[in-house]
Amino acid sequence: MSDLYIELLVKKKKTSTDTLLKVLMIGATVIFVLGGILFNPIILLLAVVMGVVDYFKLPSLDLEYEYLYVNGELDIDKIMSKQKRKRVGSYDMKKVEIVAPKNSHELDSFRNRKDIKVHDYSSLEENAKTFGMAINGDKGMELIYFDPNEAIIKDMQRIAPRSVKLY
Repeated sequence: MSDLYIELLVKKKKTSTDTLLKVLMIGATVIFVLGGILFNPIILLLAVVMGVVDYFKLPSLDLEYEYLYVNGELDIDKIMSKQKRKRVGSYDMKKVEIVAPKNSHELDSFRNRKDIKVHDYSSLEENAKTFGMAINGDKGMELIYFDPNEAIIKDMQRIAPRSVKLY
């Protein structure tokens, strides 16, 4: 028996909030540097603090998600600035309640729940086929949004035919 192995890389669309945050952070750093040079050297400490915050926060604004699907298990990694990788979740199809398109009415009962954690690992593109996956995970109920390709959806449907809705 051969294993099904699918690897998919999805780039997250830059939102206006991301761009505004990046401009404000860099702008504040520049203002603190200029203020420290022109007015008071103590302000340079704020510039150093802002520089450190920029160093750690700015890479997280350039995101890609990697989906690794192997035999009914979906692993999602977050790649920041094409340098740092972090595993954000590992989901087993045996624990899935439902997989359906994001705007499907099948997900309404999960969207309206207060005790469910929502994670969006999709590209945020308008024309992307984004799916929602409700899963009873280790930390309770979770709703995960992601952009799988056709092969991943077909295998998910093969493993859990009653849980995967394609409409």
